[in-house]
Amino acid sequence: MGELITYERHMDDYGIIRLNRPEKRNAISMEMTALLKDKIQKAEKDNLKFLIITGAGNTMFAAGGDLSELHGELSSEEAYFRLFPMMEVLESILYFPVPVIAKLNGNALGGGCELATACDIRIAKENTKFGYIQSTIGILPGWGGGALLYEKVQPSFALDWITRGDVLSVQELKDRGWIHQIIEEESWEDEKYLSPYIEKSAQQMRLLKAQYRAVIQPEELRRRMVEEVKASASLWESEAHKKALENFSLRKK
Repeated sequence: MGELITYERHMDDYGIIRLNRPEKRNAISMEMTALLKDKIQKAEKDNLKFLIITGAGNTMFAAGGDLSELHGELSSEEAYFRLFPMMEVLESILYFPVPVIAKLNGNALGGGCELATACDIRIAKENTKFGYIQSTIGILPGWGGGALLYEKVQPSFALDWITRGDVLSVQELKDRGWIHQIIEEESWEDEKYLSPYIEKSAQQMRLLKAQYRAVIQPEELRRRMVEEVKASASLWESEAHKKALENFSLRKK
């Protein structure tokens, strides 16, 4: 098994951070959280035009948090301290000096959607599906990604998606404004769709991100993200959450 999170600079234009745990559907462990933070800091020192975050494999961008670590036996306090570091990773994406693109190589669920939402632009492969499914296991989005969703799409749609916990098609999410581009399978690897970003100068991209950041106001967003992490953690010891995780474990077996 290789490094769980990789970073490479491509053609002196952009960087690629890859979740590299396909055998576990790129579920994000605490070790991966620390590595993500490190790789983002490393990428920030490069003079990139943009940064891509993607997943290894062809089926899953990220299946959310690793439930072997975010299990039902945690206290609310323990859950908060395990959730908070990944919230900080999402925050570092908000503050990243150039646009961050989620290159969604496959489906995303739960925290995988939170990570994608933190990115500025979302490009997805055709026939993929995405779900804010946290409410189906008795909690809220745990990394602040629900607070971010309200900023990125129409708020009443965000509320409905999070509340229902539905898994939605890539086409519906493009119609809703969450997905920016859908790429056909045969065009996925040639990456011609990245040309409009590559053609810009690094200075242009920094100014564009600065303008966007002024609109979304990350400082205020952070306050709302922290409140969401606290609210999610407060539900960790609830019977609904424990029962849902127990049922999920039984289904896996």
